[in-house]
Amino acid sequence: MRMKNLLVASALALALTACKSGESETETTAENTETQTIYDTSKKVREPVEFFQFDAAALPSDNSVLRPWTGPYDGVPDFENVKLEDLKAALEWGMARNLAEVDQITANPDAPTFYNTIVPLEKSGEDLGRAFTYWGIWSSNKSSDEFRKIQGEMVRELSAFNSKITQNEALFKRIEAVYDEKEALKDLTPEAQRIVKLSYEGLVRAGAKLDDTKKKRYAEINERLAELHTNFGNNVLHDEQSYTTFLTEDQIDGLPEAFVKSIKTDDGRYAIKNTRSSMDPFLTYSTKRGLRKTVWENYYNRGDNGDEYDNNAIIAEILKLRDERVKLLGFKNYAEWRLGDRMAKTPENAMELMEAVWPAAVARVNEEVADMQALADSEGANITIKPWDYRFYMEQVRKDRYDLNSDEVKEYLQLDNLTDAMHMVAGELFNYEFTPVEEGSVPVFHEDVKVWEVKDKTTGKHIGLWYLDPFARDGKRSGAWATTYRSYTTYDGETNVLSSNNSNFIKSTQGEPVLVSWDDATTFFHEFGHALHFLAADVEYPSSHSGVRDYTEFQSQLLERWLSTDRVINNYLVHYETGEPMPADLVAKIKKAATFNQGFATTEYLASALMDMKYHTTDPTNLDPDKFERQTLKKLGMPDELVMRHRSPHFGHVFSGEGYATAYYGYMWADVLTSDAAEAFAESPGGFYDKDMAQKLRDHLFAPRNAVDPADAYRAFRGRDADISALMRDRGFPVPE
Repeated sequence: MRMKNLLVASALALALTACKSGESETETTAENTETQTIYDTSKKVREPVEFFQFDAAALPSDNSVLRPWTGPYDGVPDFENVKLEDLKAALEWGMARNLAEVDQITANPDAPTFYNTIVPLEKSGEDLGRAFTYWGIWSSNKSSDEFRKIQGEMVRELSAFNSKITQNEALFKRIEAVYDEKEALKDLTPEAQRIVKLSYEGLVRAGAKLDDTKKKRYAEINERLAELHTNFGNNVLHDEQSYTTFLTEDQIDGLPEAFVKSIKTDDGRYAIKNTRSSMDPFLTYSTKRGLRKTVWENYYNRGDNGDEYDNNAIIAEILKLRDERVKLLGFKNYAEWRLGDRMAKTPENAMELMEAVWPAAVARVNEEVADMQALADSEGANITIKPWDYRFYMEQVRKDRYDLNSDEVKEYLQLDNLTDAMHMVAGELFNYEFTPVEEGSVPVFHEDVKVWEVKDKTTGKHIGLWYLDPFARDGKRSGAWATTYRSYTTYDGETNVLSSNNSNFIKSTQGEPVLVSWDDATTFFHEFGHALHFLAADVEYPSSHSGVRDYTEFQSQLLERWLSTDRVINNYLVHYETGEPMPADLVAKIKKAATFNQGFATTEYLASALMDMKYHTTDPTNLDPDKFERQTLKKLGMPDELVMRHRSPHFGHVFSGEGYATAYYGYMWADVLTSDAAEAFAESPGGFYDKDMAQKLRDHLFAPRNAVDPADAYRAFRGRDADISALMRDRGFPVPE
């Protein structure tokens, strides 16, 4: 975990959310429509320099977690030989070394400057960062009882370590002195100036200006929150692993053949695991309504089963502690504190966006339910549509209205072909070439993980590596995500990028191709967008990778749009048996149905985002999460036929860490940018593969990371601010006057 994660993160829980990687990268050129430069590119790649004075032999040579990365590609994590039993000692040693590095910075007798204070701070914590790379893998990709025991033992210790840095008065005074020296700042690059600002403001927001009594309480709260966040996530993981629904041969009616094969167990039964990748297709296709209800209840009751793994009490305590902590800083509520450094700036601005879309989304749900109910009635089903019916009848309406069968579409969505399609898009937009590395040349943490080398197609320059861990398995958290093990920087010599994508597709049996749904294919492209954001970054310092949460989803959401481009459809979406391209009439049906089911998709998401904001703008005293969720959704007019995408007891974005707390709205904020930017591509001469637009995409939206204010970066790309009307058009909703 690099120091920049600690300084900008404000609290350990947020730092732990981000510490799946120790990110770092370089800078970029960014121009607006009048060619005004908004980002300096005059710096040069620097040679490595000595930042700290330590005995080289002090690094424990027998600890596999701390061992420097060696091998090809400028060194890679030794996933195959690292030992879990070394993790705790590595973390403790890494924290001690990091604190010693900070002590060397604060002991410098020279007046504080950017180069003797901020730059060495950027360098500090590299040993600890290596340990957190492995922590992230054990936490997300291969969790176990042994790891969770270490995790539980370390969370308070890690939080205390974080506080020792964020509350280090001598360090803060040096950073404050650099921040206050306005004339000296003028001589720095814009990126360096922004890092000083973010470092100073991040420490202030983390309590650096509090008195000793309040600092002590602030640190105590962080320690307890870190423990609660960990317990919340582990409870959800327990329920995901403990509520498998086993089916017999006579209970698989309606399920696609490929899905049936993928869920068959060695004893001849069929296992519906308690994850979205199993739940979603089962609810979409199973004709067994009683079983649909069982699977639905298992999934949506994760963390809410009234047992020792129930998360409601944890949520209540988290909310109280978050509220107490920000009030120590003088903020009205947690949301006000959190959004101060986001694009939205205030909870009111975030709510204004969500409330502008909510009525149209709910109205569309009512239309969708009416269509489904009419179809069920016409078939003599004699039912009232319930949440476990929504996906099933939605699919029936899709077939009836658009003659579009999702299972038929799936036959053209092979995982390997989608991977090739993403690589093609990256080649067209970023000039990248992806080449599989020789098996065994790069260590991986599971046999399913594949690795590609990424190069510039024109110059042959090595950019980095791309790791892909595509399949679900026990011990791997559900969902899809992206991370980095190393990012690009030049302040201490040029580095390459080690990026990673992680999914939970159901692995096929008998060597058959893995077929995925259109939604899953969209998510696959989405996460690859994050990987490209890592690979394309061009910044000098590690802190320029600190994300602005309501902006970081924009680049990945934008990349989803390339899935439906003709070049991808015509060349990569071929039938898994015949190899024939997707028929033109099926393509037309997909595009015609593009806004179908937007009521469900938008409402289930917005319900979660609105609940997140309501939780953090409400007095948490005596708050009962279960009751509060029900009452709030009723006031919002939540349709009875569906639920939040993430119900509170398993809302890991918000309660297993602080990365997305009062930030889940950010997906919609970013989607406004996405819809607006997509229209810019659609209107250009070359469409989504227009070379000039691709250059603007790289220069303004991907390369700068957080070295430029996101609002300025978007205006440089588009020539104006984004327009919400584009989002409404995208979803087929009425455009506001």
